[in-house]
Amino acid sequence: MSEPARQLSRERVLRAAVGIADARGLGGLTIRSLAAELDAKPMSLYHYIRNKDELLDALVDGVFAQIELPTVGGDWRAEVRRRSLSARTVLARHPWALTLVESRTSPGPATLRHHDAMLGTLRAGGFSLRMTAHAYAVVDAYVYGFVLQEASLPFDNGDSADAVAGAIMEGFAAGEYPHLVELATQHVQQPGYHFGGQFEFGLDLILDALAAHGNATPPS
Repeated sequence: MSEPARQLSRERVLRAAVGIADARGLGGLTIRSLAAELDAKPMSLYHYIRNKDELLDALVDGVFAQIELPTVGGDWRAEVRRRSLSARTVLARHPWALTLVESRTSPGPATLRHHDAMLGTLRAGGFSLRMTAHAYAVVDAYVYGFVLQEASLPFDNGDSADAVAGAIMEGFAAGEYPHLVELATQHVQQPGYHFGGQFEFGLDLILDALAAHGNATPPS
């Protein structure tokens, strides 16, 4: 049930905006659709959000606030790993945020705390300033790219992956595309397969490579 306009607050406006974006994507989020969701007049929202840009900035900051911060001074590899797993979970919950997290020019406090903690964790782990920049860029490119790829797949679990793979292979002639058939039958269609299971394997490869290349403090 929508909330009466008299009960509006900035927190409720932002919560409703996240709900719309989660359900309909950013294309479905407008001041008018937000007002309708809150059973309010569009003009009444400007008491809490000055414009669409401020709304998007606030949504991005809210997403960063949900991601676990790494602890500066802790085991850098464990902290970056924990934060990356959390980032993947949060971004998968709010896939619309992928197009926004690096595009805003007015970062909020949660966003700034997040970036500062990541940089501090890498620096405290022994990375040079240059390698810190490389490491942060590589890790986030992997996290964001994986979430985007996962969200774009035509299946969401092992059973549906099996069905999709089977349907595709039905159109293959005998002996055609042998490597695709091998991957599908001996991996994708096997019990327990889930595309998301690849994430931690890839993340660990990246962290291992960064540790070797960056002369960082080895994991304890």
